[in-house]
Amino acid sequence: MTTTRQHPYPPPEPRPEHTSHSGQEHGHGAGHGHGHGQRANAAAGHGHSHSHGPAAPVSKHLRKVIAAVLIPFTAAVVVGLVVLWPGGAPAHQRSGVGFDRQTQQATVAKVVNVDCKSVNASGQAASGNASGAASSSAQQPEKGTCKKATIRVDTGKDKGRTFTEIVQPDQSRQLHEGEKVVAAYEPSAPRDLQYSVTDVNRRFPMALLAGIFALAVVVVGRLRGVMALVALAVSFMVLTFFILPAILQGSNPLLVAVVGSSAIMLLALYMCHGLSARTSVAVLGTLLSLALIGLLGSGFIGWAALTGNTDDSTGLIHGLYPSIDMSGLLLAGVIIGSLGVLDDVTVTQTSAVWELHEANPSMGRRELYRAGIRIGRDHIASVVNTLVLAYAGAALPLLLLFSIAQSGVGTVANSELVAEEIVRTLVGSIGLVASVPVTTLLAALVVAADRPAAEPVAGRSPGAAAPVPARSGRGRRRKR
Repeated sequence: MTTTRQHPYPPPEPRPEHTSHSGQEHGHGAGHGHGHGQRANAAAGHGHSHSHGPAAPVSKHLRKVIAAVLIPFTAAVVVGLVVLWPGGAPAHQRSGVGFDRQTQQATVAKVVNVDCKSVNASGQAASGNASGAASSSAQQPEKGTCKKATIRVDTGKDKGRTFTEIVQPDQSRQLHEGEKVVAAYEPSAPRDLQYSVTDVNRRFPMALLAGIFALAVVVVGRLRGVMALVALAVSFMVLTFFILPAILQGSNPLLVAVVGSSAIMLLALYMCHGLSARTSVAVLGTLLSLALIGLLGSGFIGWAALTGNTDDSTGLIHGLYPSIDMSGLLLAGVIIGSLGVLDDVTVTQTSAVWELHEANPSMGRRELYRAGIRIGRDHIASVVNTLVLAYAGAALPLLLLFSIAQSGVGTVANSELVAEEIVRTLVGSIGLVASVPVTTLLAALVVAADRPAAEPVAGRSPGAAAPVPARSGRGRRRKR
């Protein structure tokens, strides 16, 4: 049957409320590429009324194409999880250094003021929190009023045991009666020195803040908010029970990060946005962008000779587990850190293209791409700035030290500690920038290529010819 261009149909009569919206209205909208008027507005109104959730293309062919890509990828992720699953963190003997210490919960039972001169003369010195600051304070002139705190251990085998802590007046953290603290325990030390205050117990305010966050998400997001919280919990579970233990077991950090990030991406996106073609396009865009980030990160981390061992934490990890590839761990961090922002960008771009199609079904793939990319440019401008400021905020004390030393920009950027953050920021930003055109193009191709079957219009006989959406909004194609 040949394709012909027909004059617009007369305005349709009002349709009953139970009419299916599986694509009939979009078929009418697409058929009026040369005469929108009231009927284009009707199509746009219909698109708005049904835009509360992701809409999968009706075309079975498109569903098959998307499934042909995602099903093998999902199967590969599942196989990776099974093969690399660590079965728990390896056995470990605590070193007593830094975070690798035994700790117990404790309470400040009593605080009294004492003369610093008499305390230092008797040989008692502050310990525990900020031990470096405490030791330096003890070497300063013996003057002022110190605090002598009695701490009661609340957990562990020594529950009820007390020890004393001397707090110098210039220490940043002062102890107060009734305050909940964390006490470090060193069994090999003399009995009087086995316990020391190492931190404040912040569990209640942190839990309260988390509760406020969860409440805000549920109140504003409703069911979507609940699913987002579930997806967040699943992400933490994958990170805690798979990614971290697998790296400690000696698996390749990059491979573990790729498999773990892919699992998080699939679970989070489909749980939050539903099993639909719209979500599948976002998954494909995220996957392609993550692949680009992995390639760029691997190349530039090796080219810049970044070891990934730049501070006390990474040094301790390398000392405890020398077999861990620290540069691979750095690249894994880049991939995992970029995933969260990538999800936001790809989902937003996909939704934007879908809503543009809902509002004006006559738009072809080029028009959809151009409109979507205009939205993406604004999004990218804010997201890249957010990434840079986030890293700068986290490294603010380090940048302040360089400023005090009056180091030049070139000297600061060349240091490995700062170079790591620069590479991390730029590689992640390149992936984010690339995700906008990639995801927008995928979404435009999928939406424009969709060909839902036309349904009979109310008031028209079943045998009458009905308009079917044409490619790129250029006329109408009759059913064969």
